[in-house]
Amino acid sequence: MWMVLLSALLLGTACGMAYLSSRFAKFAFVQKAAKGKKWLRFAIGLACVLAVVLGTGAAFGAINAELCILHLVFFWLVCDGISKLAERKRQGSRESGADVLDWAGASKGKGFPRYYAGACALGITAAYLACGWLFAHHVSRTAYTLATEKDVGSLRIVQIADSHVGNTFSGEGFLKHVQAIQSEHPDVVVITGDYVDDDTSKEDMVAACEALGTLETTYGVYYAFGNHDKGYYGPEYRGYSGDDLIAELEKNHVAVLQDETVLLGGGFCLIGRQDRSEGRQGGRASMEELVENLDAGTYSIVLDHQPHDYDAQAAAGVDLVLSGHTHGGQLFPFNHMGEWLGLDDKTYGLEQRGDTNFIVTSGISNWAIQFKTGCKAEYVVIDVQGNLS
Repeated sequence: MWMVLLSALLLGTACGMAYLSSRFAKFAFVQKAAKGKKWLRFAIGLACVLAVVLGTGAAFGAINAELCILHLVFFWLVCDGISKLAERKRQGSRESGADVLDWAGASKGKGFPRYYAGACALGITAAYLACGWLFAHHVSRTAYTLATEKDVGSLRIVQIADSHVGNTFSGEGFLKHVQAIQSEHPDVVVITGDYVDDDTSKEDMVAACEALGTLETTYGVYYAFGNHDKGYYGPEYRGYSGDDLIAELEKNHVAVLQDETVLLGGGFCLIGRQDRSEGRQGGRASMEELVENLDAGTYSIVLDHQPHDYDAQAAAGVDLVLSGHTHGGQLFPFNHMGEWLGLDDKTYGLEQRGDTNFIVTSGISNWAIQFKTGCKAEYVVIDVQGNLS
């Protein structure tokens, strides 16, 4: 499936570049430089497109350059469509003999004096992607308050996921986000996977783990693996293994949970699951197995990177499930693609099924992509209030 999507993306990018070349060729400065030669107009237009590709590629990388081109194609098509509708209206005005000024200040029936559609497309795309860049790089605080009838106390949880260290911030840059988390005075901090990926350097990994080591909480910092953390290409590719990551986390007082349960104070417990990708090789316990010996009066919090086991988790009677993985849908209008394809049970936010609450975070960063146009980067603060609060 991913090969089909990648092929479609590359084909769309190639077609988009050809379209944009013909659009840039309509600008007055290009027509003047081409001196009436159609092939030269297209060539100059293509040079303009290549300049955009190379510029965005140098600034953001190849994947993000493709995204910039595809967004530009979309907005240019929209602007061209609006321009054609306006031209038809102007033609109607010409035929009726009307002579009123339009938004461009030109008399209707005389044609647009400049290629406004192209200028608008460039401006809208730049503004839209600038907002997307801000949403990806500025980490917001998202808060939830949950109540339970169980005889437990209160608990403040701070959750992060999908930091993919080295993409929107370095290992050292992660420290400022850790300081923001510390300001929340959490009882427990949980990391629900994809802390690092294959492109995270060992230096960034070590610095990010050291940042976690500065946290002061009531019950500690806990970590569950995501699908990227152990690396897809082996330890030779990035210079460290999943075991090296575990060692560095534990050296900084972070407890790694792999299908394990740990009791906290106040009647709470954490269940850290192996990632769903481990389950395909039979290396992950079922929810039924994980809650088999759990006291029913305990408030159970499951750390499960991928939101893809909701029915089993609700049937097991756990109280709260925390996930990431989806990046909140990342890009509009494909926010819910994972749900449409049956890959995820939920893309973002809070949902209740039976007595179980599910929260999916959009993540504190992104994998490879530098823009969020369908959500925002965040850390999550969850206040659980029980009968003993």
